[in-house]
Amino acid sequence: MAITVNRKPLSFWEKLYLPAIAGGLQVTIKHAYGSLFQGKQVTMEYPEQRWTLPQNYRGAPYLVKDQDGSTKCVSCQLCEFVCPPKAIRITPPGQDGQAADRANAEKMPKEFEINMLRCIYCGMCQEVCPEEAIFLQKDWSHIAHNRSEMIYNKEKLLALGGTHGGIQKWKHKLEEAKAQESFPVKV
Repeated sequence: MAITVNRKPLSFWEKLYLPAIAGGLQVTIKHAYGSLFQGKQVTMEYPEQRWTLPQNYRGAPYLVKDQDGSTKCVSCQLCEFVCPPKAIRITPPGQDGQAADRANAEKMPKEFEINMLRCIYCGMCQEVCPEEAIFLQKDWSHIAHNRSEMIYNKEKLLALGGTHGGIQKWKHKLEEAKAQESFPVKV
């Protein structure tokens, strides 16, 4: 079922488009006057000047190390399963196992890759990580010459993240256990 829309015919001045051209010239002259005589800056010098990001900005994910320089990720693969565009790929160690680089870490990822071309910066990987091993950057500029450079491996993600000065989960739990042993709870 087609709907017919009745439109009134254009007047002589509307056919000439002069009112639209005059409106466009008015906006152009207003911008030129503001930038030339009032000193309003319209453009930004990109590498030197950057936008201020909002407080709740969610950027690209990266991996962090703890204060001892050990990787925090234990390849639980929760971030891989929760990622909506499937941008994260984790390869856990095989049956032969891999020597853990810290105590109480059952397994370390053999490979950890994030495809930044697929990442939608949702922040779900950070929310679901039980080890607090993945965080989001405040940087929004990711530059590469080809597509393969936009696939970040574990070494590149750890280099971006650096050392995180947060709580060391296992040391914190050991200290809590020692404190409870020294101060028994009275019932």
